Amino acid sequence: MKIQDPQEQESQASSDARVAVPEGSALWSIGELKARIDGRLRALLQRQQPAPQVLHRAMGYSALASGKRLRPLVTLLTSLHFGDRTLRALDCACAIELVHAASLIMDDLPAMDDAALRRGQPTAHRVFGEDLAILSSVALLNLAFGVIASMDGVKDGTRAELCRLLSAAVGSNGLVGGQVMDLRMRTDGVSVEDLEILNRLKTGSLFIAAAEAGARISDAPAEMLEPVRGFALELGLAFQMSDDVLDGEEHAGLTGKDTGKDAGKPTVWRLLGEADSRRLFRSHAAECRRKLALFGATQGPLGIFVEQCLEQIQV
Repeated sequence: MKIQDPQEQESQASSDARVAVPEGSALWSIGELKARIDGRLRALLQRQQPAPQVLHRAMGYSALASGKRLRPLVTLLTSLHFGDRTLRALDCACAIELVHAASLIMDDLPAMDDAALRRGQPTAHRVFGEDLAILSSVALLNLAFGVIASMDGVKDGTRAELCRLLSAAVGSNGLVGGQVMDLRMRTDGVSVEDLEILNRLKTGSLFIAAAEAGARISDAPAEMLEPVRGFALELGLAFQMSDDVLDGEEHAGLTGKDTGKDAGKPTVWRLLGEADSRRLFRSHAAECRRKLALFGATQGPLGIFVEQCLEQIQV
């Protein structure tokens, strides 16, 4: 169920799908795009003033930790699909990842999931203390918006729209709202529809923002934005279903993070059972593919990447 790193799976189709970028005839694999994201994240974090050093170390500790970088890759690949060949979306992709890193810090706090492990290393509050973990999360969020506001080669109106997208993805109708539902929701009286709303907010919202941002940076036609949002939502919901399964104790030590943290919470898997959960997952995957087809992305690098994700996160 682990989503494999395309850079380590060069024999697979997604690693062979290559995208033209401006350096003459240069081509880039998914793994190379991921490396560009990691390099730019490091550069953006190094721009911060040395003092207070401990805060900047905490920010880098979480934001530069090894991860799949799914959301920023969705941003870049969506932008490339709609015609950008300059990687103008790179800074926005990194801003998306900064937001994701900030949300993970918050999710792991003692007042939330009280997790000990994230991305194969001790959680931020275990290393730097709860106070610095909270402050580093807030600092990463603020850095993300500053990165978008300073993007080169993007129209003023588009930068403002990107800030709006990211703000909505983080807020009460996005990550924060989903986290509140996750903390308060228990099994009694909870329906699958309730859980789909939770997953739409906590996971789907940032996937949607990532894809729509890439489309807007490349001036995608307005009528294409709805299917772009649709494929990203379905991918996020499918990903969350897999994440729920991986929380089982049988996966302890295999995921790079704590397992069993959802033991007292309802999940789609627990409510529906294995057979119906698999059917729902297949439904999300089929709808994701249908939405991709609506804007002609099925056979391109974006579609191939999404297909690999769906294959690797099957429940």
